[in-house]
Amino acid sequence: MKNERVYKMAFSKVYPLLVNKAERKGRTKEEVDTIICWLTGYDQGSLEEQLEKDVDYETFFGEAPEMNPNAEKITGVVCGVRVENIEEPLMQKVRWLDKLVDELAKGKAMEKILRS
Repeated sequence: MKNERVYKMAFSKVYPLLVNKAERKGRTKEEVDTIICWLTGYDQGSLEEQLEKDVDYETFFGEAPEMNPNAEKITGVVCGVRVENIEEPLMQKVRWLDKLVDELAKGKAMEKILRS
């Protein structure tokens, strides 16, 4: 049930937090957008539309054009949980995004973050 609260959070409210996390560490909003677009298949215009529509996490990921097939390569720990072991698909997508932004904030190179 507690996951339901996360799923109903407005992505437009979480997005600035992701950007702030990156910017505090010297990274940019553009890099965060690149990560989001890589993961979800949104382009810049459709990402901005989702933010303007004030959709929740569930809708944001549900309407994503195509999750990147390399997302399966995202591993590691977010909030004490290994992202590769999360069984609930939507929560795994949420945590994948958290993990990628964490990697950005930690100074990892974009080509490594994007699993190229």
